[in-house]
Amino acid sequence: MASSCAAAHRRLRPLVKVFAIVGATGCGKSRLSMDLASRFPCEVINSDKMQLYRGLDITTNKIPLAERHGVPHHLLSSFDPNDGEMTPLRFRSIGHAAISGIASRGKLPLLVGGSNSFIHALLVERFDPEAEVFSGLGSAASPELRYDCCFLWVDVSPPVLEEYQSKRVDKKLDMGAFDELAGYHDLRRTNTGGWTCLRKAIGVPEFDRYFMTYPPPRGVGLGDGWRREDARMREDDPGRDGAYKEAVRKIKKNAVELAKWQIMKIERLRGSGWEMHRLDATEAVRLKMAAKEEGGGRSREVWEREVVEPSVKFVERFLLKKQVACYLS
Repeated sequence: MASSCAAAHRRLRPLVKVFAIVGATGCGKSRLSMDLASRFPCEVINSDKMQLYRGLDITTNKIPLAERHGVPHHLLSSFDPNDGEMTPLRFRSIGHAAISGIASRGKLPLLVGGSNSFIHALLVERFDPEAEVFSGLGSAASPELRYDCCFLWVDVSPPVLEEYQSKRVDKKLDMGAFDELAGYHDLRRTNTGGWTCLRKAIGVPEFDRYFMTYPPPRGVGLGDGWRREDARMREDDPGRDGAYKEAVRKIKKNAVELAKWQIMKIERLRGSGWEMHRLDATEAVRLKMAAKEEGGGRSREVWEREVVEPSVKFVERFLLKKQVACYLS
């Protein structure tokens, strides 16, 4: 009797509205979050476990400050990577505090990131840290959520996403990820326990072997000059060049595997009763790869039509439905 009363209370209480953008790495979640934030009063909550920590900003794909357009981003570079690994249970607590704070300011919490185990821990009504909801042998995720949630799933066909991820890895390395990884390796030579929480970030383990064999200069200011010097040495040393290319190959392979794992988790949540509004960004991403200017021209038009406009409609419909429900109650 008591449990049925508690369930009835949960159904009647006014729930905080939470929007979540999910999808595989590289699909455009951050891009969509900024498109929505330009149309609705949103504040973003990061749900990528590597982006929680300070450091390796390019390597972990953090949205640059200039691209946030003044929109507050919570739990992004908020934790010292030396202070212990974030658990789903702890993320549930700090994520709830972030949601409550945003809602108290009359804004819409927008959850963005690819760590679906953290998203599950944060949003489910009753979270059991011991339950393995994403394993084939585990129990299904509960459809009962502790917030009113609207899920936007940015999806890209695997062949197109794989090609885009490959180009994205090359671009990140050119932008400075190689310097970040070299600096991180240098840090660990003097402090073996340094930045422990970032050791699982894609790029770190893959380049470990390269830097063990071809270590960067100790304590130097890494940058374009050092990167060009390393590239010159690779041209003169086939073994060094082969080791570099093997590290890059592994990064690309592991990015593809991560994407598959992320999509499997999304499918698992959808199969458990979580309503996912799927947005097909395949054509927009394909055109983006072909475009000379990032996100320009035809690619932007398709992105607006196939991803942004449907997302806006889903959000508006969700908000209207909740307003009507509150009025009738």
